[in-house]
Amino acid sequence: MNTLLYTFHFYLFGLIAIASAVAFVTRKSPVAAALWLVNTMFCLSALYVMLDAQFIGAVQVLVYAGAIMVVFLFVVMLLNLGQASDVSDIRGLGGRLTAGLVGLAMLAELVALSRIRFPQLTQAVSDQTNVVNPVSAPLFHQYLLPFEVTSVVLLVAVVGAVVLAKRGPNVS
Repeated sequence: MNTLLYTFHFYLFGLIAIASAVAFVTRKSPVAAALWLVNTMFCLSALYVMLDAQFIGAVQVLVYAGAIMVVFLFVVMLLNLGQASDVSDIRGLGGRLTAGLVGLAMLAELVALSRIRFPQLTQAVSDQTNVVNPVSAPLFHQYLLPFEVTSVVLLVAVVGAVVLAKRGPNVS
């Protein structure tokens, strides 16, 4: 029973991730596209947790869905790319009903998952092995320079977006 439910949720999160990625690519509003990308990141995090990679799932939420998307939305808001009417892609009663039904289905999934004890998760949490060291040691020794260069590139992108936003729309 647990393996069938586990497999169902794995494929469910996979399908939601694919659908969210398609919605991300097809949105006209950059704000709506960013929110779909956040949904994709959360689904990928759930898949990592289901694959017993809890650290990678937590990093996925904290770094990508948290920090990177906040910076992305901050830059979008500074550039003023979206109009207030373009923020929502749901137009009309049908879209609102569909969104409500999807929200209720996701809430029912959360309630169902909170009542089930997955043996893989409880075993991994109780295991006292160090899962951070194999990831952090190469990051801060072998790949320190690329890691720091990436952070500088992101900082330069944010500063560039601020400079472009300060100039105004009439610059040629």
